[in-house]
Amino acid sequence: MALTAHSTIGDWLNDEVGGPLIRGLFEKTGADPALLTPVLGLPLQQLVAMSQGALPQSVVDDLVRAANGGEIPEDTGADGWSETPTTGRFAGKTVIVTGAASGIGRATASRVAREGGRVIAADISAEKLDALKAEFPGVVTVAGDLTQQSAIDAVIAAAGDRIDGLANVAGINDDFSPAGETTDAVWDRVIAINLTAPFKLMRAVLPIMEAAGSGSILNVSSEAGLRGNASGNAYTASKHGIIGVTKSAAFMYGPKGIRVNSVAPGGVATGIPMPPNMSEYGSGRLAPFQQAIPTVATAEHLAASITFLLSDDAVNINGAVLASDGGWSVQ
Repeated sequence: MALTAHSTIGDWLNDEVGGPLIRGLFEKTGADPALLTPVLGLPLQQLVAMSQGALPQSVVDDLVRAANGGEIPEDTGADGWSETPTTGRFAGKTVIVTGAASGIGRATASRVAREGGRVIAADISAEKLDALKAEFPGVVTVAGDLTQQSAIDAVIAAAGDRIDGLANVAGINDDFSPAGETTDAVWDRVIAINLTAPFKLMRAVLPIMEAAGSGSILNVSSEAGLRGNASGNAYTASKHGIIGVTKSAAFMYGPKGIRVNSVAPGGVATGIPMPPNMSEYGSGRLAPFQQAIPTVATAEHLAASITFLLSDDAVNINGAVLASDGGWSVQ
């Protein structure tokens, strides 16, 4: 079988032609091919996103040509898992998705739209939202900073009188700093985006859902919401906090027909850059535990988990925290 951009990294490394090509690429950059261990099941194409701009598409195309005698063979898609949308699963439903312009949020908004939902896509990047709308013309986009009440008001106004679902996906990482190093600026920004904004959106949609007698809310947490050794102080606090917000709301509003759940991702190849000035001590302390990640997911993997809990397929699930982490949380 010909190697393509959608062949897994593991297949490339195990191939007598592809293996030397991948190892040669890493030798040129001075990187250790062992870094690929957690992502062996991902398609080669994913390296472009994971590199955060360091690896252009042209390099992947050149690898495919080199493995196929100078030609790029017809690519029939992923060799392993492939996203399979459920037709009509969100038909007739209005769903708000934050962080919808990129990464997990975009994958979630895309999937809800393809499954028939009316998507209200919120993000701070107007340009990237325009690209989403160009692909899915039915999506309603709202550009704004959700740490500002005016942006939250705009999202609710765009949704209108009916809101069936809310996916709080937007979030940022911290600088891996321990408590003794965390600055006010890092703490305030991370808590504002990862915890306060999702809470305020929940507070805004709950009366609408309560009046309808139904609704589903999904808050994205993290492995850092389950343990103390996955990220820095501010991010860990924010993700533990969103689990608390989720469980409290599930308890309070479950009897009113509203389900509130959370997904806790592990490593995800979204290509979102880390903040500058990372803590040297924190990064060194976390490194051995982050290197133990068994597998890195794609944004589409996480969208599958998120849309399941958001949909009526999860009708009997309320207050759950789903670790969508390839098994990292059981190590």
